[in-house]
Amino acid sequence: MSAAPVSAIRPATALSGEDGILVVKDVTKHFRTPDGVVTAVDDVSLSVRQGEFLAVIGPSGCGKSTLFNVVGGLLGDYEGEVTVAGERITGPHASVGMVFQEESTFPWRTVIENVSFPLEIEGMAKARRHDKARHFINMVGLDGFENRYPNELSGGMRQRVSLARTLASEPKILLMDEPFAALDEQTRLLLGDKVLQIQQELKQTTLLITHNITEAVQLSDRILVMTYRPGKIKRVVDINLPRPRTSEVVGSDAFGHYVAQIWSDLREEASRGMSDDESRARATGTRRK
Repeated sequence: MSAAPVSAIRPATALSGEDGILVVKDVTKHFRTPDGVVTAVDDVSLSVRQGEFLAVIGPSGCGKSTLFNVVGGLLGDYEGEVTVAGERITGPHASVGMVFQEESTFPWRTVIENVSFPLEIEGMAKARRHDKARHFINMVGLDGFENRYPNELSGGMRQRVSLARTLASEPKILLMDEPFAALDEQTRLLLGDKVLQIQQELKQTTLLITHNITEAVQLSDRILVMTYRPGKIKRVVDINLPRPRTSEVVGSDAFGHYVAQIWSDLREEASRGMSDDESRARATGTRRK
């Protein structure tokens, strides 16, 4: 497999356009802290096409999770706007499903009861919601575990339950914030294969927030690389690897080319972040003396 063409790596200005199903336009978010006002994300714009898998990657402190929470309707009081299928997002929205890094299964509910929970909230009859839940349980590879409780499952299996529960409500947009961060690398890669299989089967529009370069390249059609705080989009990388795609692609020369390019950008931004942290630590130590 050949290396990625130079045209696959574009400047951030290539993000213009409002024809996507998910459009983030000129979003800036400030937070007030004891040390003053901090700008988490600054003038971020992006457009995600129907059925596209887009990853956002950046160093710690670049505002990735802030952007996730803005798009998911969990954070307000920001400049700019977010729209899904032309409708402005002003809070949590039925068109947007979210999978979080933290454990989110209900320990007192079985797998099928966990997955069918959003359908229960909608008022769907038990028999129908359980039939629908079984479909998504099978899709994430947990057929036969319907009556198990979360404490009987591995961490990777619990995250698959969370994914199935989110998919059961059939959102137009799937948001995932570091969903496999607590898992070992082998499990991450295998779950990545499962996510790719589901995404292709459902043609699910997906936005992934991650700090893992391998994960981003394995899964995505495009990757947005963010700067250290304030978070801006530094670069857009088109991932021209064939689909259907599996974790076998990780060993290819083209895959290594993408990883090296993205790491070069991330290393620069992460170094800025470390220098900033060290400077603040020294300043705090001086004030305490």
